[in-house]
Amino acid sequence: MENTDIVYFFMRWLHYFFGIIWIGHLYYFNFTQVPFFGETDATTKSNAIQKLVPRALWWFRWGAMFTFITGLIMLSIWGSRVGGDAMKTSFGLFIMVGATLGTLMFLNVWLIIWPCQKVVIESTTNAAQGKPALPNAAAKGAAAFLASRTNTLFSLPMLFFMGAASHLPMPVATNGDYTTALGAALVVIALLEANAIKGKMGPMASVKGVIHMGVVLTVVLFAIVWFTA
Repeated sequence: MENTDIVYFFMRWLHYFFGIIWIGHLYYFNFTQVPFFGETDATTKSNAIQKLVPRALWWFRWGAMFTFITGLIMLSIWGSRVGGDAMKTSFGLFIMVGATLGTLMFLNVWLIIWPCQKVVIESTTNAAQGKPALPNAAAKGAAAFLASRTNTLFSLPMLFFMGAASHLPMPVATNGDYTTALGAALVVIALLEANAIKGKMGPMASVKGVIHMGVVLTVVLFAIVWFTA
């Protein structure tokens, strides 16, 4: 056994651990907290935003950070082993689709969700202390919500493709590699990420809607890579 095998195993173990923390909190926010905030009274919501949300966001964003770092190390080890043959295997195709989705989710956490939520928390705290609320808090909250819903959307195909890499072999690529299939999938993913940055919520507004859209996206991406390979 090579030293890189040991490192790879421990990175995979930690990747699972931090991934559970990250995605678990993502689902908590979207499936539990958002509906609760929509039904509870203003005082309870204010207290939760000031005291509960910051704690949950801490685990959420750092879970995302270390999931990304451990995944990057694993990709680096795998890439050094396969070299230029990375896209000649279905493992390479599936893992790159999953890694792309995961990377965008990570970036959404640190570049959109967390900065926007900081504004919401500060504004809520100001209001609770009798100070003026921040004028951009509502817009920032909406932006964070859209990015969070997009991450929930992305999470379903991300988990599917990560699992498929080792457990769902593809037919042999027509042109000798899967670069075309990867490129086709990335176009769809890029369009959805553009919507996450500045777009519309659409069917993702409801919990049922975002789950259904996640399943549809998984099927669409799988069909794209399967039939363009």
